[in-house]
Amino acid sequence: MADPLQTGAPAPAFRLSRDGGDLTLAHYVGKALVLYFYPKDDTSGCTREAADFNALMPAFRDAGAEILGVSPDSNRSHDAFRKKHGLDIELGSDETKETCEAFGVWQEKSMYGRKYMGVERTTFLIGPDGRIAEIWPKVSVKGHADAVLAAVKALPR
Repeated sequence: MADPLQTGAPAPAFRLSRDGGDLTLAHYVGKALVLYFYPKDDTSGCTREAADFNALMPAFRDAGAEILGVSPDSNRSHDAFRKKHGLDIELGSDETKETCEAFGVWQEKSMYGRKYMGVERTTFLIGPDGRIAEIWPKVSVKGHADAVLAAVKALPR
């Protein structure tokens, strides 16, 4: 297993599937990127997190940042999730888990004594220079989008 990513390090390049074309790190050059990884579309915590980021999207854009949510769900699942909850944020599909693994969020988890592999809810703030400015591991959803927005506003412009 690779060493965990650290602030100041270059963000790993990625290519994520979405309807209408792929998303890559290069797509966001010159802008800050809030790259948040979440376990599954349409679950309570993931829905709350997406709704919170979506509600603050104008403030993120005013601060020079874009938002991209990533999970192993399919584009079809993402589209249904966005439509059901009126989400405008971008969602990238990582069905191969290649990007999740590159960012170190595909991890062994445990629930009710059962071990399984899944996404550890984590957010990365990538600066306009492509370097990781901040990392929030094991995210607790309540208040998280506000904390990330404050960090985006603190980035040098």
